[in-house]
Amino acid sequence: MNNKVTIAVDAMGGDGSPKKVIDGILDHFKKSSNVKYLIFGNKNKIEQLLPKNIPKESFNVFHTDNVVEGKDTPLGAAKRGKDTSMWLSIQSVKDKKADIVISAGNTGALLVIAKLNLKMIENIDKPALSAIWPNKKGMSVVLDLGANIECNEKNLIDFAIMGSSLFKSLYPEEIAKVALLNIGSEEIKGNEIIKSTYQKMNQINSKDFEFKGFIEGNELMNGDVNVIVADGFTGNVALKTAEGTANFITNELKKAMSNNFLGKISSLINISNLKKFKNRLDPRLYNGAILLGLDSPVIKSHGATDYIGFSNSLSVCEKIIKGGLINKIKNNL
Repeated sequence: MNNKVTIAVDAMGGDGSPKKVIDGILDHFKKSSNVKYLIFGNKNKIEQLLPKNIPKESFNVFHTDNVVEGKDTPLGAAKRGKDTSMWLSIQSVKDKKADIVISAGNTGALLVIAKLNLKMIENIDKPALSAIWPNKKGMSVVLDLGANIECNEKNLIDFAIMGSSLFKSLYPEEIAKVALLNIGSEEIKGNEIIKSTYQKMNQINSKDFEFKGFIEGNELMNGDVNVIVADGFTGNVALKTAEGTANFITNELKKAMSNNFLGKISSLINISNLKKFKNRLDPRLYNGAILLGLDSPVIKSHGATDYIGFSNSLSVCEKIIKGGLINKIKNNL
């Protein structure tokens, strides 16, 4: 039985590509076994970055000169042609040559090209962009993060099912605990759609997740729930706020620990604790947003991440395929 995971990689998307992408692949390859990479982009640039002694059966490079630019509109990117590195990498999944696709390129373009090439899972109306966040007790899956500004009750319930399936694929030993992001925890709070969704979710008797009601923004990191559901507008604002707050705290702590002699001494004494703190808030460790709802998984790596962040998003790809995400969603529906 062949358990090899084949990952299609758009090597030309995001800042510092293709170098950071290839460095990320090589870093991931050292830590993984039974993974194959289909790499799409400028063959001359890519092959200069690959060591001569790499196993050929694990690395296939497919040449194209055309790339989706960061400034392209989603429609403009689709019109740019079917020979861009992003389109070809997604098409390899459509053609069943790869299990999953990853790109650090233009997010809007990736969503549109993925939807043009890949079918939706039956009974899912809208795809959702999800990500993994740290909390006090472990990790959470949060969705939607911007793919859908407006959602109805069915969309939010679908997101709960897909999010809990993703959580179980990544963390099979844990229980998925779902909550709806809202402006209060009482049943009477929020708009009509979220209140109606709450009532419907309460009636679902699922073996796959526990419904925990509403959660407010200040409780996102508590760890009492681990699948947080919102419409794309609310979820995106929450994501950007959390990222900005984490960066602010990290930068202010750095300043406090380096702007005078006592601060420097204190940082030396506490170097081990500071390292743990920095690692906990390092966005590279949680890199990799997942587009859920299509019949094959699509991963969006942050365009500004470095090779370590890209390597970590390749690990997410591997876990998703080995965890049988798409089958889990279909079964849970």
